[in-house]
Amino acid sequence: MKKLAPFLISCLLVVGATACQNPAKTSADAPNNTNEAAQAPNAQSTEAAQKDAQSQTRRDQLNADIRAKEQRNNQFNDSSATNRAARDIESEVSSKLEANIPNGHLTVAASKDGTVTVSGTVTNKDQLAKIDRLPKEIKGVTKVINKATVAQAKN
Repeated sequence: MKKLAPFLISCLLVVGATACQNPAKTSADAPNNTNEAAQAPNAQSTEAAQKDAQSQTRRDQLNADIRAKEQRNNQFNDSSATNRAARDIESEVSSKLEANIPNGHLTVAASKDGTVTVSGTVTNKDQLAKIDRLPKEIKGVTKVINKATVAQAKN
């Protein structure tokens, strides 16, 4: 027993010293000046992030989120769309549009009465037509005002 205690203590010290070789970053490691220019991401990482954001997996995630929100609404509002917060409607419509209109640059504003206004740009007329249909699939949306336009091709 007398030999076991020093052995365990020395093992504990060795493990502790090894664990401290890569200390966690703290605020002391942060830049001193907030005016320092941030590094712009390289083209490869930007393209990878854009592909990820527009992937089928991301669309599936957005649609699953919409379904979950609808289920919560059904539980708390007796399956009706009454008393839905404008923020909830905005969030669901934004997700629905993001999932179904890739490369669209759209903003959504909703009012308590269920009127949704969609502004921004899309890449083609088919996507523009979807804006009139997709928000109406969300419970609580009564009217869609489409202020979006088709973006002009860059030369």
